[in-house]
Amino acid sequence: MPYNGDPSLVTVRGEAARALELARSRSIPVGVISNQSGVGRGMITGAQVAAVNARVAELLGDFDVWCWCPHVAEDGCECRKPKPGMLLRAAAQLGVPIEDTVMIGDIGADMAAAAAAGARGILVPTERTLPAEIDAAAEVARDLVEAVEMALALETRTA
Repeated sequence: MPYNGDPSLVTVRGEAARALELARSRSIPVGVISNQSGVGRGMITGAQVAAVNARVAELLGDFDVWCWCPHVAEDGCECRKPKPGMLLRAAAQLGVPIEDTVMIGDIGADMAAAAAAGARGILVPTERTLPAEIDAAAEVARDLVEAVEMALALETRTA
């Protein structure tokens, strides 16, 4: 839900918990990378973002890293996707080489941030995803579980 500042409105997609459990069962660190331009637009506050994030963690378990950008596109910051800043910061905080990092996202900006950072991007189309973003994606998964399975298959081949 765009610009959500109300934790009571947080819902979990059916496969999200299973996808996270797949990664966590293999001791793969997981994080959230999110543009939050509603803060920059004055529609929500940083405290509301934190409350929503806390609700997500309550429903899905702890995440190893949270990175969010409060800027609007016109600010030109280095953290806002499609720029790689948040992904690079998250990988550094986790101590994971960027080339071993996988960004799973639902829009082209997520895939562009992964490419700009030197990470692998896997697109999981939703109702927000544009057909051109699907066509441009190097890898596309049907859902979050398949995306995590794809990411783990790469890890298995290189381990």
